[in-house]
Amino acid sequence: MASDNDEVNVTVIEEFRPRLRQYIVVQRVLDYIDFIENDQKERIRQKDRTEGNGAAVDLLISSVTKKPHSPGWFRAFVDALVHAGCEHAANYVQAKLPDPEVEAENDCCVRLIQLLLPSLVDMDSKTVCTQCYSAELLTQDDTEIITATIENQGGQSGASELLRRIVRCPPGWFSKFLNVLRNTDHKRLYNELSGVSPDCDMQGSDEKMLSQKIGSEACTEEMSAGEESCDSIQYMETSTTENPQDEATDLYEGASVESELPKSLEPSQADGADSEAAARVPEKADIVLRDYQMEVARPALEGKNIIICLPTGSGKTRVAVYITKKHLDGRRAEGKSGKVVVLVNKIPLVEQHYLAEFLPFLKHAYVVERVSGDSQLKISFTEIVKKNDVIICTAQILENYLERSNKGDDEGVNLSDLTLIVIDECHHTQKGGVYNHIMMRYLKQKNKNMRLKKEQKQPVPLPQILGLTASPGVGGATKMEKAEEHILRICANLDASKIMTRSLGEFTKEQRKIVVTVEDRKEDPFGDVIKKIMNAIHNHAELSPNCDLGSQSYEQWVVQKERKAATEENQKVRVCAEHLRQYSEGLNLSNTIRMRDSFGFLNKFYDEEIKKKTTPDEEQTIQITDTERFLFNLFKDNKEELQKLAENPEYENDSLSKLRAKILQEFSTRDAARGIIFTKTRRSAIALSQWIQENPKFADIGVKASYVIGGGDQSVVKPMTSAEQKDVLTKFGNGEVNLLIATTVAEEGLDIPECNFVIRYGLVTNEIAMIQAQGRGRAEDSSYTLVEVKNSGVAEKECVNEYRKTMMNKAIDKIRALNQADYDKRIIEFQMQSIMEEKVRMTKKKQKGVKNENPSEVKFSCRGCSKHVCTGEDIEIIENMHRVNLTPEFCELFIQRENTTLQERLLDYETNGFIACKDCGQRWGSMMLYRGIECPCLHVKNFVVTLSGKKISKCTKWSELAIKFSAFDYAEHASKIAESSDEEDSMTC
Repeated sequence: MASDNDEVNVTVIEEFRPRLRQYIVVQRVLDYIDFIENDQKERIRQKDRTEGNGAAVDLLISSVTKKPHSPGWFRAFVDALVHAGCEHAANYVQAKLPDPEVEAENDCCVRLIQLLLPSLVDMDSKTVCTQCYSAELLTQDDTEIITATIENQGGQSGASELLRRIVRCPPGWFSKFLNVLRNTDHKRLYNELSGVSPDCDMQGSDEKMLSQKIGSEACTEEMSAGEESCDSIQYMETSTTENPQDEATDLYEGASVESELPKSLEPSQADGADSEAAARVPEKADIVLRDYQMEVARPALEGKNIIICLPTGSGKTRVAVYITKKHLDGRRAEGKSGKVVVLVNKIPLVEQHYLAEFLPFLKHAYVVERVSGDSQLKISFTEIVKKNDVIICTAQILENYLERSNKGDDEGVNLSDLTLIVIDECHHTQKGGVYNHIMMRYLKQKNKNMRLKKEQKQPVPLPQILGLTASPGVGGATKMEKAEEHILRICANLDASKIMTRSLGEFTKEQRKIVVTVEDRKEDPFGDVIKKIMNAIHNHAELSPNCDLGSQSYEQWVVQKERKAATEENQKVRVCAEHLRQYSEGLNLSNTIRMRDSFGFLNKFYDEEIKKKTTPDEEQTIQITDTERFLFNLFKDNKEELQKLAENPEYENDSLSKLRAKILQEFSTRDAARGIIFTKTRRSAIALSQWIQENPKFADIGVKASYVIGGGDQSVVKPMTSAEQKDVLTKFGNGEVNLLIATTVAEEGLDIPECNFVIRYGLVTNEIAMIQAQGRGRAEDSSYTLVEVKNSGVAEKECVNEYRKTMMNKAIDKIRALNQADYDKRIIEFQMQSIMEEKVRMTKKKQKGVKNENPSEVKFSCRGCSKHVCTGEDIEIIENMHRVNLTPEFCELFIQRENTTLQERLLDYETNGFIACKDCGQRWGSMMLYRGIECPCLHVKNFVVTLSGKKISKCTKWSELAIKFSAFDYAEHASKIAESSDEEDSMTC
């Protein structure tokens, strides 16, 4: 019974806090509470969005029980729980407790739903939802949210949402749910949940039957082993990927009524069934290594830090799984706990390593989890580290939590918490990358430990390090000495006592390598017209290039001219340089793919430029300068001729002809051909895929092509999401696609099935990429072909890379031949040098921070027309990331345009349009909706920046400005908008 004594009521609430976490849905309850300040409500909602319903319930309870208590607070809290559909929570608050046996049976029911979730999500969600509503297991609000989830994210997501809501019902819900399954012809699911065949006649409730089946005593013990046990269902930790997710296991985690974002730490269901797939990953037998794999693993099995350098496809990851298992087994045998973190540098690799390698071999003995930047984390990474034996994650996540710990945050992670770190693609542990940041922390602590030992003090434990790479490279070295130094630096950064490698002569066969040279077109009338246009622009802007049009040198020259002109406010040269860059890209496309693709690109560019000069209502034309008019007319005058020439196959480039011949040869001479074409740009990957799909000759011999490109949004071409990448690679694996056209995203790390042939089409980077690409051709009798493209110089670069590859192998051999004392001496020298360089960098960074300029000293001008836009005083920063300007003066200077290709749904904001200069149409940034407030968000690259009276020629990132902007004051802006709205309402009245 509820008491009138506030102290007693607070004690009861605190006593049942773990249960309340299970049964309270914060977003619903907050709507019915009026004795908590709006600011605090917003903080609770923010907690729910960032850390999940459980954490938000804790904050809600603390707010409710906080002194001084307002009159009637307890009754109001109970009423709010009842009105929000959380009657079971209201009963606990009032100490109206269920019978212990009933409570234990209910916990067993929840646990069974959790365990059988992968099967249950296959239900007919809409039908079951309707029946659950009729059975009063769901409210009207619940059914609306579940229906919306089904429509937007699919049936499995809807089923997860439904299950998460019914387990919050008071005891007795399980019998009703079984009846629903029986009445909707879900016999298989009914049998799985009841554990009884349809013909079997058992007495008693379904809950009691379940209790008999699982063992009520064991279930009660599991569910009452303290506060953490009650949270174990709520905080079931897994990871997510990029797009809207199916939520699968976090049954007590409260889905936001207001947000469309997922509310669990679950795997993304972008392919329809990630969580189900994870649950069904078959357990594999003990790992059996080949002799060469065991040889390279041996030092790590002895506890030493090493780098394993084996070619792509030789089983490096399998070796890492074996070492991980032996490491954990060894610590368990000693009565110690082990904690392994596997670091990767690409989001898709998290899921790949989890499902394909670590989970199948370790799930029988250890708890394996994965987290990536795609995760909508509902518990902190700190908790994930605590509760799992093996964690696979992107390196940046670990670095973020190491930094939190460094700042004294309770939610941080220390290196001493870990016992083994596996670093995939460890050749990236250099040049200030995230791997390097993590290992720099390690090296500093190692150095401190040496001092502590001298002082006879206890050193801080450090994890064992295992690096994996197919090629450390030579870092651009031209001499053996420098190549050796480069590799030793990587060994030093990883604190490796050895670099382990082995010739795989007996296991691999040398690929057939072919270099296809091309001839210049006898005639290139399409390219001649583009060059004629470019020369006309040169004359107009009084520019004199000293390099071949369309070459890489020319593009660099144009970029420099554009930056200089923008700084000098020379709009004539700036605009001309901008257009010349597009024509240069057009020439490259013409030399790489079809002329029609090049024409389409240029035509789209000019359509977009003309659109910029028209306001959204089309009643007012933005100012067009004489130079812009000249450029528009120049393209218009030549457009018809370019289009006509682009359709003439007679002038096709020889590179494309050679590529066609090579593809036809590979698919005609093999029974089951499978290959990859690597190309330089996203645009060329998409265009080549379209070219192949449109050519009937390819279809006749069974070519089924698709492309895979990167996920970063730095390009004008729409990026691929992780889910889209995964979908294409899955189809490539099962044969639905047998020719993959890829950018460099597919060179390194991704699990791509064995290929018969690899073609690098006008693309050569460094020796590391060459080795990675060659490693994709793992099938018997595979070939590696390099197709030359005009102005690319790839044949010469490939020769250089072959030389560097040979140099790298010799350098590794020399390093391995060093006696251990000499090796250790050089490693220590490089480590001390790195620590000293880091100190210098940090000192400079601090000094730079001290010299932060006053915001009033920085001024921003439109890059397009040099108009003064604002000063740093007008800019505020949201979430330490987004620079926005909400001043009335600024809002008068821009127009807003829709941008259907830009639609981000993020935690607290979304963007679906951009802002542009009212005078010249130059883009300034995006319009961001932040918690209900429209915020013009500025992109610094679109402005000319003047700092303390001096113009900055190159400023593409906000981080390049040593300016500390004011934090965004949400409450102030929200109140202003509310006042304005009230004034408008009063005027209307």
